[in-house]
Amino acid sequence: MSRRSFEVTPELMLRAYRAGLFPMAETRDGDRLYWLDPEQRGILPLDFFHLSRRLLRTVLAEPYEVTSDTDFTAVIAGCAATGPGRDDTWINADIERLFTGLHRMGHAHSIECRQDGALVGGLYGVVIGGAFFGESMFSRARDASKVALAHLVARLRLGGFRLLDTQFVTAHLAQFGATELPGAAGGGGRSACTLAAATGAAVAARGISDPCRPSRQFSGTVRQWAFR
Repeated sequence: MSRRSFEVTPELMLRAYRAGLFPMAETRDGDRLYWLDPEQRGILPLDFFHLSRRLLRTVLAEPYEVTSDTDFTAVIAGCAATGPGRDDTWINADIERLFTGLHRMGHAHSIECRQDGALVGGLYGVVIGGAFFGESMFSRARDASKVALAHLVARLRLGGFRLLDTQFVTAHLAQFGATELPGAAGGGGRSACTLAAATGAAVAARGISDPCRPSRQFSGTVRQWAFR
């Protein structure tokens, strides 16, 4: 029996995210994509984002120039690269192509951290209405990815977002308050919209009747929001 194949496009990616699925490659050089639907879905509640005192001081000291959407391709390339403690990644050429396509459509965004003009950290993810689906982050300088995350949360809070989906909960994310909800595979039936509803914030406050509509509100600075 032959296996049916089909082209994965940015438009199909959006449909998958709305259904609670997300893609990964097995390896950096792999040529196949896999759709994941974990039993436990990681989220970072925006109202309970936690920064340690040390990291808060670092963020407010502004050791890096932090921007958004100024070099998406360099950020995803940084996330795809191997490095100390990371022998391989799940971001292959197809993942880069698809997310770059989503970025051109206004659905994928990046946060960049630069030091002396050089990109030293950042993160990227997908936006659907009031939900931000975090994909990956990288760091080449101390706390650069953590500073990028703090700025992301500030932008999401200021934009009235209701969900920061982290896919999984790691020890790294747990320090910021990440927790788990049952995913669709775990009986939760978690589409993008129901995941967003589970966080308890109001998308209506942003004037969006459909929480899965595209959003362009992705700006602001970390000093405009007081971290707890």
